[in-house]
Formats: sequence, C-alpha cells, structure tokens
Amino acid sequence: MIKAILIFNNHGKPRLNKFYQYYNESQQQQIIKETFQLVSKRDDNVCNFLEGGSLIGGSDYKLIYRHYATLYFVFCVDSSESELGILDLIQVFVETLDKCFENVCELDLIFHMEKVYYILMFRCNLS
Repeated sequence: MIKAILIFNNHGKPRLNKFYQYYNESQQQQIIKETFQLVSKRDDNVCNFLEGGSLIGGSDYKLIYRHYATLYFVFCVDSSESELGILDLIQVFVETLDKCFENVCELDLIFHMEKVYYILMFRCNLS
C-alpha cells in the first residue's frame, strides 16, 4: 500500500505531497524533511530503495525514489509493494508529466498543481 507520494527539489522544498494516511501539518513537514535527508545524501549509483525513516513507519516501510534533474520523486510504501513495480510507476508518472508539459520542470509543478494532481490520481490510478 502506498503511504505517501512526495516530490521535492534538490534543496528539499516540497513541490507536491500526497499523504494517504492522516498526519497533521507539523508531522508532514517532519516527514518531508527526514525523507529529503535520507534520499538526498545517497549517491546516484546506489539502489533506489531504502528503509523508511522513523517518522514514516521505520523498517516496515520503504522509500522508493528516482532523481530526475532537479526533482526527487519519492513513494513511501509498505512491505507488500513491489519495488520494481513502484519504480515503473514513477517512470510512467514522469513520462506522462513530460508529455503534458513538454519536458517537465519544477515550475510546471508549481504553476500547474491541479493538473499534476489530476495526472497522479487519474492517469496513474492512485486515487
């Protein structure tokens, strides 16, 4: 089960976040900060899977991410999800964004947030 979808830039600024479990605003900010710290310090040549941070569920959850240009796409999932399946889902999501925005960039996510949420919910079937 997908617990959260996070997209942030190279500086840790969130550009999209969708939580499928309730967290208050301060918890969400802490999760985003912790996730960014875990993901951003990893080399580009290492595996794109790692255990979730302490705030998102610890070792019962995984962070699966891809780094494209200036954006990190991170899916927080439980142990029942396939890592390769989620990587493929991230790839499909980014390809769909590229088709809609002709080479998606950070500004597209900022200025067209409704369209990005639509693509995420209905094109990628993550409602």
